Amino acid sequence: MNYSEDVKKMTTVTCGAHHGCAPIPEEGKWVNSKQISDISGLTHGIGWCAPQQGACKLTLNVKEGIIEEALIETIGCSGMTHSAAMASEALVGCTLLEALNTDLVCDAINTAMRELFLQIVYGRTQSAFSEDGLTIGAGLEDLGKGTCSQVGTVYSTKAKGPRYLNLAEGYITRIGLDDNSEIIGYEYVNMGKFMEAVKAGENPEKALEACKNHYGRFEDAAKYIDPREE
Repeated sequence: MNYSEDVKKMTTVTCGAHHGCAPIPEEGKWVNSKQISDISGLTHGIGWCAPQQGACKLTLNVKEGIIEEALIETIGCSGMTHSAAMASEALVGCTLLEALNTDLVCDAINTAMRELFLQIVYGRTQSAFSEDGLTIGAGLEDLGKGTCSQVGTVYSTKAKGPRYLNLAEGYITRIGLDDNSEIIGYEYVNMGKFMEAVKAGENPEKALEACKNHYGRFEDAAKYIDPREE
């Protein structure tokens, strides 16, 4: 260690107020984290790219500083899907510090990694007060049956009004309108369940009907429209 001449001439003063780091909540216990291996927890976070053309929701399950599970969901940029595929291989097995400096290609995923790092090292995780944390696989369970991300896609113009295209429940097939042409409900297909049924050998048309449902006052509508055609 090299010191300047000015520092060498200084009188030594004891740092008496240093009492170590404050504990943070981790998986049902309080931990004085002093190194990366002291960190555990599951958390979610959002990242965005520099031109803000796309976003990434990242879920990490960290055990003793190692990323054991990663769920990467992207939207808004076609290149992000391939970046997400690469990140799924690059992140798991890394320490939190390694993951911060891993080339994840996409800026949105990099930003999400940065935001999650801050949450995790400050003890702001979803599993902070869950004894032993969440098991590996908890991230996948967030997707539910059919393992599809919950995506909302709605398009609207001043001239023609809104078109619900995709909501949390699934792919919108029809919109129900009242006498004033206001939306009062919609019909949707759970795409995850539909694809599972087709994979299992069911007739696609029958599977499609079986995986349809509706929301709101859809059955009371005066008129129904296909949001992609009308």
